[in-house]
Amino acid sequence: MGVECFVTGGTGFIGQHLVAYLSAQGHTIRVLMRRPERLAELREQIDTLGGCASRVFAVAGDLQRDTLGLSLADREVLRHASVVFHLGAHFAWGLSIEQSRAVNVEGAKRVALLAAEQKSRLVMIGGYMLKNHDHLQRIGIDPRYPQRTNWPAVYRQVGGYEASKLEAHFATLDVMAARGGEMTVVHPATVCGHSRTGHIVDGQPLVELIRNLVQGKLTAVPGTARHWLPLVTVDYLVELVAACAFDPAMAGQELLALDEQTPDLRELLKQLAHPLGIKSPNYFISLRLLKLLLRIPPVARRLNTQPEALDFIQTTRFDTTAVEQFANRHGIAKPEIRQSLQHTATFVNSHCLARGQAR
Repeated sequence: MGVECFVTGGTGFIGQHLVAYLSAQGHTIRVLMRRPERLAELREQIDTLGGCASRVFAVAGDLQRDTLGLSLADREVLRHASVVFHLGAHFAWGLSIEQSRAVNVEGAKRVALLAAEQKSRLVMIGGYMLKNHDHLQRIGIDPRYPQRTNWPAVYRQVGGYEASKLEAHFATLDVMAARGGEMTVVHPATVCGHSRTGHIVDGQPLVELIRNLVQGKLTAVPGTARHWLPLVTVDYLVELVAACAFDPAMAGQELLALDEQTPDLRELLKQLAHPLGIKSPNYFISLRLLKLLLRIPPVARRLNTQPEALDFIQTTRFDTTAVEQFANRHGIAKPEIRQSLQHTATFVNSHCLARGQAR
């Protein structure tokens, strides 16, 4: 039986797929939109992705406004939401502390307050770096005592986007604990396109990686033979997120959504290059050296890469036992990641790159 759901970030890449999946399952979806007049455009996309557009509605609001800028009438409608999915975030490299915190931290706290006040289950998208404990320790975060964190120092080290996502996680946990709210967090790896169609939207990190590969800007593999960029396909991710939302056992729990079968970075680049008929790099460049080079603005522009993006390329391996067991329990099949990479590369080449060349 369908329930009422409220989604922030529903017009974004993951959000579109989540709304399509939930609506196809018979749920009613209300999406927070700064521009509700674009609902028809969103509905068209939802239908394209296999959802049911007639079950999707717009709620005018903004993560940067007090009480999300919701009208009293909309607040009353949202009280019927059994689940609040928080996916809204400001994603960009080079964000200032003020820019990133305004949406990613303060916005998340506002969503948490809404969910707690109306007794809705909050399902929040975090990030897999929160499960890289060595990384957290290196940048000065102890998950047991997050209140001791020197956040300005963290922002200086990892940049506005990643630091704000880390801070938002702990800030939201505090809000929900103080208000007695029910919360589940899903921590996705870097998101790959749809496993069958390859669908992905421009601006995603993997799209930029493919663009750099096609344009010959990626002439060496960042890191070593041990480095990888952990991935998860968008369709596998949204099925996990939806299952978490309706599984009572996941209240108060966190789930790492990451495909351990993601190949190392050199092999990943080969999988992306193969369907495009181009060569991928075989030689490596030190991440430390590359970061130093990217601090020179002309080099960063030429390579279309920012130092912040390199933090997600790592040698750390993750324990995926919990997500494998969870997926099996809910009958969620994990797609083959190499095929998904090839489908994504083909989609990007046909839709994102071709569109850019036509302008």
